[in-house]
Amino acid sequence: LSDLKQTGLPHEELYRQGTEMVLSHHLDDFIAIGPEIGKFGGLPSFCRRYTTTEDFLNVLSGDNIDNSAILIKGAREFGFERIVRSLSQKKHTTILQINMDNMVYNLNYFRGLLKPGTKIMVMVKALSYGSGSYEIASRLQHEKVDYLGVAFADEGVELRNKGINLPVLVMSPTPDAYEDIIEFSLEPEIYNLSTLKDFSKAVSTAQLPEYPVQLKLDTGMHRLGFMEDDLPELFETLNTCKNIRIKAVFSHLAVSGNSGEDTFTRLQFDRFDAMCDRLVKFLGYKPMQHILNSAGIERFPEADYDMARLGIGLHGISGAGKKLKSVSTLKTHISQIKRVPSTETVGYNRRGKLTRDSTIAIIPIGYADGLDRKLGNGNGQVIVNDKMAPYIGDICMDMSMIDITNCTANEGDEVIIFGEKNPVELLAHQVGTIPYEILTNVSERVKRIYINE
Repeated sequence: LSDLKQTGLPHEELYRQGTEMVLSHHLDDFIAIGPEIGKFGGLPSFCRRYTTTEDFLNVLSGDNIDNSAILIKGAREFGFERIVRSLSQKKHTTILQINMDNMVYNLNYFRGLLKPGTKIMVMVKALSYGSGSYEIASRLQHEKVDYLGVAFADEGVELRNKGINLPVLVMSPTPDAYEDIIEFSLEPEIYNLSTLKDFSKAVSTAQLPEYPVQLKLDTGMHRLGFMEDDLPELFETLNTCKNIRIKAVFSHLAVSGNSGEDTFTRLQFDRFDAMCDRLVKFLGYKPMQHILNSAGIERFPEADYDMARLGIGLHGISGAGKKLKSVSTLKTHISQIKRVPSTETVGYNRRGKLTRDSTIAIIPIGYADGLDRKLGNGNGQVIVNDKMAPYIGDICMDMSMIDITNCTANEGDEVIIFGEKNPVELLAHQVGTIPYEILTNVSERVKRIYINE
């Protein structure tokens, strides 16, 4: 923590409050940087004090940061980004940097497309598309979103254990997780009769008079959900499951980002309306309704119903070609540079064929970090000092090789795998997949660093 600027509080009161916050969170270490905070005598005894950022960097060691969560907060003039960069280089040098301000910008862009009062659910399944579940969920809770969506119950339990109290939808509830779902007040997706019956039994076992669930309707995706022909049997079963209350009804659009399939998307809306009308008539009350995903919010905002679900759009991917802000940057550093003559090859199976004397850099990222092997052998590129450098040879488990013959670079220089200047959409195109897969493939062993201005 640096000196705090422009707070409007006297220094003594400011740093007294800061000390109380530090002590209340049971920190293992505390570092104060700046001429003012260092003068304050009320800091905890284990606090280390430095007058400038340079003083701290001169003694910084990576020996004590394994398995640590580190909060770095400072006024801009202290240049704490140098501390982040230095810490990331002390250990495994591959990091995923998440710009939380850009994420909020994207959230507000989608919010602005919806009618006032329309709720918004943000999907944080699969580590929030690789970015980190709790960290993203915490910021979303601060930004007052209405719901979170997870794939499995254990993701929801983790959020609850870390203080997230927003309503959470579990998209794939399994029988072994029903007890946790009930204990932690999660809402299961009910998509077939067996799930409905079994969850109703679990509610009875918990001796609860009623429990909220969300009903999934299949309007054309033909994945999970009740089809229209299933409704009579669904109504019969609901009559025997009096302890279940349908809090929401939803469906999933199959081609909302494809303008050539808009007729089918509108057919899905019509099917959804028809099925919801029958359900409301049977229930005698109207649950919330939601069907729009990220592309649907952009292209069909008039169909926002009571709530809309935001997923990949939060991370800067637009289904309508809009310019959103890049949230995630995957970066690493050059471990070694070597000159390799044209008569040699690079990597396994000698697939990296050289046509000239080349300068090859080795970077500590591989397919175990989530880097797609199809990027190898020149199919993909990275950015080194603002220049593109192609992969050479096969992608290895923990490292890769790049051709930097046309770049000026030194060992330790930063390498951008994807980010604003090398968009994740481009990587997806290069390997024949979608941005979702690129983002969610980033391994948990890659450090996540969250940036807030």
